[in-house]
Amino acid sequence: MIESLLMLVIYILVIGLVLWLLIWLIDQIPLLAPFNQVIRVIILVIGVLIVIYLLLGLLHTPLRLP
Repeated sequence: MIESLLMLVIYILVIGLVLWLLIWLIDQIPLLAPFNQVIRVIILVIGVLIVIYLLLGLLHTPLRLP
């Protein structure tokens, strides 16, 4: 259990670093404000989905829909 939590922390740090780098890169490209904001939201939504996927992996049970 400790190993999986440690791996989760490492994954979250790496994902955070990659997302920060992507957001920084998007800020360096001169885009119009609405496009910049939309791209930032898309990047953050993808990051949140990845973190949720990793957290669901800690359950060690298949997900069942009702």
